[in-house]
Amino acid sequence: MPKKEGETMPLVHIDLLAGRSEDQLHQLVKDVTAAIVKNTGAPAEHVHIVLNEMANNRYSVGGVMKGEDQ
Repeated sequence: MPKKEGETMPLVHIDLLAGRSEDQLHQLVKDVTAAIVKNTGAPAEHVHIVLNEMANNRYSVGGVMKGEDQ
């Protein structure tokens, strides 16, 4: 049976380096939720966001760990 509009659950995964404040993370999820609602019509209460924070020494660009390039 096909799903009706609004029955799907948008699921957003965001990978980012650790170090942002709780206020920054709260604003991020509010803004992302608003964008999903605006562009899909999904109700805000159906929007799920997973924040994956990584330590600098767990992320590399060009063979250099992010913690080493500072």
